[in-house]
Amino acid sequence: MISRFNVLTPPRLAGAVAVVLSLSGYAHAAEDFRVTYAGSMGVVMDKALGPAFAKSNQVNYQGQGQGAYGMANLLASKKVVADVFVSITPGPIAVLQKAGLVEKAEPVASTSMVIAYNPKGKYAEAFNAIRDNKPGAEPWWKVLQTPSLRFGRTDPATDPQGQNIIFTMMLASRYYQQPDLAEKVLGETQNPQQVFAEGGLLTRLEAGQVDAASGYESATRSAHLPYIRLPDEINLSNPEMDASWYSKVSFDITDAKGQKKTLHTQPLVFYAAVLKNAPHPELAQKFVKFMQSKEGQALFEKNGYGAPKGGAM
Repeated sequence: MISRFNVLTPPRLAGAVAVVLSLSGYAHAAEDFRVTYAGSMGVVMDKALGPAFAKSNQVNYQGQGQGAYGMANLLASKKVVADVFVSITPGPIAVLQKAGLVEKAEPVASTSMVIAYNPKGKYAEAFNAIRDNKPGAEPWWKVLQTPSLRFGRTDPATDPQGQNIIFTMMLASRYYQQPDLAEKVLGETQNPQQVFAEGGLLTRLEAGQVDAASGYESATRSAHLPYIRLPDEINLSNPEMDASWYSKVSFDITDAKGQKKTLHTQPLVFYAAVLKNAPHPELAQKFVKFMQSKEGQALFEKNGYGAPKGGAM
């Protein structure tokens, strides 16, 4: 059996990937099975988990990634119909639970916040020194304050990663006792000079359009990009620190509907849910179990993801 990748780009579905199975030279008559996911998961979903599941179950896997809140809202409004949704943090799952489209979500992986950087950029030497703990290296947060350095992040109104980098900088401000650290690195909450779509952020970094960017360790490792690890007090990876430390920071934002709300930290855990309007509910359940299986977890680990943390939501 041979697998073939086709890129689908209908309106508003740019970035979707289909894995089409063929047998003896002709297309196999298989079900179309669609998985939607947080945009940072593109590599592990469309190059690892999706193809492996498609091959063993003889289905046409279609993957579509976008900022998790944006995708959750598309699913909730039924502008997009899918079998499975995989989110980073519980928030986007809660959107679908409120809409009556999800009953339960299972933890399938975890990650932490990092600072990714261009290995060929003009700041690579400074970041390499920080990564390698070389004597005399400047603090990472000070390098990010360099006026000519171009930093990239995602939209906090639509994407958890865009929210999490703000939380990371706010926590860093407290941890390093630098009161204006977040403002000096990020500027305004939705600074148009820094905010890009999640699916293209690391691509922009690789292309040299930005010098450094926010990232999840999982996606950054999947993209084979260098990065700066951050302490647990900052990287949002340790659920045990949530109540005593992470929860001390929050910020206000105006969403796409013009409503102002206060955002709070959430654990960096990936949750998978079967949608109640899934065209193929049995396959959807099977895919979630596959992600939790030994084979699925090995593929997650290979692509830089940590083990799932916590229970179902």
